[in-house]
Amino acid sequence: MRRTSSTIRTRRTVKAAATLLAGALALSLTACGDDDKSSGNGSATGTEDSGSTVTLPELNGTTLEVAAVWTGTEQANFKKVLAEFEKRTGAKVTFVPAQDPIINFLGSKIAGGAPPDVAMLPQPGAIKQAVDKGWAKPLGGDATKELQKNYAQGWQDIGKVDGKQYGVYYKAANKSLIWYNAQVFENAGASEPKTWDELLDTAQTVSDSGVTPFSVGGADGWTLTDWFENVYLSQAGPEKYDQLAQHEIKWTDPSVKEALTTLAQIWGKTDWIAGGANGALQTEFPASVTQTFTGGDQPKAGMVYEGDFVQVNIADTKAKVGTDAKVFPFPKAGDTAPVVSGGDAAVILKDSKGAQALATFLASPDAAEIQAELGGYLSPNKNVDISAYPNEVQRRIAKALIAAGDDFRFDMSDQAPQAFGGTPGKGEWKDLQDFLKNPSDVAGIQKKLESDASAAYGN
Repeated sequence: MRRTSSTIRTRRTVKAAATLLAGALALSLTACGDDDKSSGNGSATGTEDSGSTVTLPELNGTTLEVAAVWTGTEQANFKKVLAEFEKRTGAKVTFVPAQDPIINFLGSKIAGGAPPDVAMLPQPGAIKQAVDKGWAKPLGGDATKELQKNYAQGWQDIGKVDGKQYGVYYKAANKSLIWYNAQVFENAGASEPKTWDELLDTAQTVSDSGVTPFSVGGADGWTLTDWFENVYLSQAGPEKYDQLAQHEIKWTDPSVKEALTTLAQIWGKTDWIAGGANGALQTEFPASVTQTFTGGDQPKAGMVYEGDFVQVNIADTKAKVGTDAKVFPFPKAGDTAPVVSGGDAAVILKDSKGAQALATFLASPDAAEIQAELGGYLSPNKNVDISAYPNEVQRRIAKALIAAGDDFRFDMSDQAPQAFGGTPGKGEWKDLQDFLKNPSDVAGIQKKLESDASAAYGN
């Protein structure tokens, strides 16, 4: 997860995207039933038929391996996409479960002489590192053409290294959302906040009603980096966000102090966090979601922050998105509401006709629409039929992402070197876990963050 060479995230405004997102996620969103929509799952070996948008070659006898860190429902849904590729081409594709950080996992596979054909890399820095190590292979003409046809330039650029296209961002995430238990809000008389101060007022209202306001998956340090990034982008603005992402300014900068001090307004109130700081640090992300939407009108918490993918975990409860589980944009802590995105890119490690065909398929609307219909998934592919998404909440989130075009900021920790921004128990993940435990030590955490960042970036 080393720093990406892409420049699209520099010197841009997020104001337009923030406005679009806020408008798209209006109050009282309601869920819709599944659409009776065909995914176009016809067999198209070597031709483009009426049920597909992309031509794929015949690959009878070809075997491929695809590695990703996805588990549970997310993995199961992606396997259905791979099954469609098999149906259309005759290839046999095996999903290889990987561990985080995936670069380390791939390193061991490559050292053993058995790399997967394609890997789903969750960070621009990971793509850069795979290229630097000589693992990644550039996309061929068909995959590149499909990407150019279906993706905004910004999403193309974050998959490039030194001007060459290596990654297809098959999966995206809108990481600027807070999900809430609708019954808790109704009982408390709470309303959806638009600003940070209003969020604090809402949290107090929920707390006064007898329910802990926030569930925090602090056992997974990446959730804490996402909290920080939303506050920082809103307060410091896109220019400084880009500078901090590239370590062009230090973590001891006053802008970081302001963001951490703001975060401490929530993290420092132990009775506002389910289980307190110690409980949060033992709560993994999936549990942080499910405990918000189980327990009737007395769940362990009324709200949980994270991206659109929270829906996958809500599906493990009896709550229904849009009625029992609702969502609002991350409130602005500064001048604008933040728009932070993440994603997973398909990168070829073993160049072959089959691997290139799979990358081409994953860059097409056909592949994305299969997983979109299953829920808990968001595609940056602008030609995906919005009706493929299973409910109105997801459709509006998807519309907002596509409408944002290039006006977004990619997850800051995902742009960082792996040692700082992507390793459990180290760097920013560990430092923010320590901060959650002791939110009064802003200066101390800043110094630790800067020390770890300097060592990882080498500047």
